[in-house]
Amino acid sequence: MFSLVNKKAVITGAASGIGKAIALLFAKQGAEVHILDFNEAAALEVVNEVVAKGGKASAHGCDVSNQAGLVAIFKSIGAIDILINNAGIAHVGSLENTASEDFNRVFKVNVEGAYNTMYAAIPHLKANGGGCILNVASIAAHVGLVDRFAYSMSKGAIFAMTLSVAKDYLHQNIRCNSISPARVHTPFVDGFIAKNYPGKEAEMFEKLSQSQPIGRMGSVEEIAALVLYLCSDEAGFITGNDYPIDGGFITLNN
Repeated sequence: MFSLVNKKAVITGAASGIGKAIALLFAKQGAEVHILDFNEAAALEVVNEVVAKGGKASAHGCDVSNQAGLVAIFKSIGAIDILINNAGIAHVGSLENTASEDFNRVFKVNVEGAYNTMYAAIPHLKANGGGCILNVASIAAHVGLVDRFAYSMSKGAIFAMTLSVAKDYLHQNIRCNSISPARVHTPFVDGFIAKNYPGKEAEMFEKLSQSQPIGRMGSVEEIAALVLYLCSDEAGFITGNDYPIDGGFITLNN
């Protein structure tokens, strides 16, 4: 089950964290993976790891806010089966202390980046007779989080775009779903804590872990496993849905 043999997958933000875990699992399941990341050197390291394990992978340095660059990359890749929109950035702040520059930066990467990537990918999914798009949203698309104004805006947009794309491409055999992780332990999270809570890293890590009813952060492997299912042929009856993977955060935090 969940074989991706003869499938070609494109994953953005796949040089580390959740994206890397997805790339490694997809390659293990037989997919040819194309790793798109701003950090091309780190993307190449993931490619080397995949190849060392007998898989197929390529790295593409890119900025998801650059639509023309993405169109060129997808043209070089050709027909694809799977797109994972994972690239994104975070921001801490309420509406009043979110500067327009911060808001626009988050919008440019998280919202426009997802739009640009889907815009570049759709013709190649259609050329392949259909396929699957999986967007990484967040619990921030569903519940109010303190000091996450711009980030929540961007993830709400991801959820809305998922529904729109799923509806528009039903008859082109293109499925589109999203997942909404809660806190997941990644290098991104460690860096985020270090930057925003210097000297209180251990305290904040524990606080963020305990904010989830299950009492811990998720692992990147757990996220990748859900993504694998949703992008596999076994999930062929699923489209236009969002799947929280959140340790009970949305429904049990009361």
